[in-house]
Amino acid sequence: MLRSLGARLLQNLAVLFVVLSLSFLVMKLAPGSPLSKDRDLPPEIEAMLEEQYGLNKPLAAQYFDYIGRLAHGDLGPSIKQEAPVADILLAALPYSLITGLQAMAFALLVGIPLGILAAMRPRTFWDHATMAISTLAISVPNFVLGPLLILVFALGLGWTRTGGWAGWSDSILPSISLGCFYMAYVSRLARSGMLEVSRLDHVRTARAKGASETRVVLVHILRAGLLPVVSFLGPAFAAVLTGSVVVERVFNVPGIGTFFVDAAFNRDYFLVLGAILVYSVLLVMLNLAVDLVYSVIDPRITLDGKQA
Repeated sequence: MLRSLGARLLQNLAVLFVVLSLSFLVMKLAPGSPLSKDRDLPPEIEAMLEEQYGLNKPLAAQYFDYIGRLAHGDLGPSIKQEAPVADILLAALPYSLITGLQAMAFALLVGIPLGILAAMRPRTFWDHATMAISTLAISVPNFVLGPLLILVFALGLGWTRTGGWAGWSDSILPSISLGCFYMAYVSRLARSGMLEVSRLDHVRTARAKGASETRVVLVHILRAGLLPVVSFLGPAFAAVLTGSVVVERVFNVPGIGTFFVDAAFNRDYFLVLGAILVYSVLLVMLNLAVDLVYSVIDPRITLDGKQA
């Protein structure tokens, strides 16, 4: 177990290194620079700023300077924000985490019951209605759903504000907009997983022995039937956090996604790379956490994905 965990951690470090290196190269090869929009800067001032931030060095020297800083825990300065990247991301991270966690909570709290309802009543009205809701939720992208929610609940009913973040209530609409897509997938995975398990011999035996349907579902079907949902949670959590970029822009949430988009437009290299690093770390760690949970739920599955 510990050996497998150590191997996975080393693999994750290698993945992070490759992702960060490729991102650095793409950012540097993209046209423009952090100073390209400052048209009024005198040439001597621009040259001084390029020297201050190391932008006048060869590409390889800039890369190794950045890796050296990163090895000491320094994400570098934001050229446009004029503040350390670490401070900007730490201030923005709670907003992205709150939105993402609430979106996944909405997806699980709504999606799992819908999937269970559909699985327990296959080929009935409830099954067809649940799958119709899921199909609709998958079909409508969050950049369309977000403005619709604003139109109805903010402008129409006046229950929330149209954007910004003044309190917890401002996080409800972004979380629902972000979580609807994943709610649909959770309901479908829960339905298919439970239907598959309900056909197994031990479930039929339990029913034949006279066990109540509630006991059959809770004891014999639910735990194994939700394994596809557990497998989906790691990539889904990471996708929720990284996919919140559009939602944060629509609802003007001051999260990492908002700073990431602004930094990309402004060629703010260090801030873009810092956001990519945060997203990448969340992705690999959440996937590892889900693999650990999966191996606990089903001991036959090891961390390397093989059956023991």
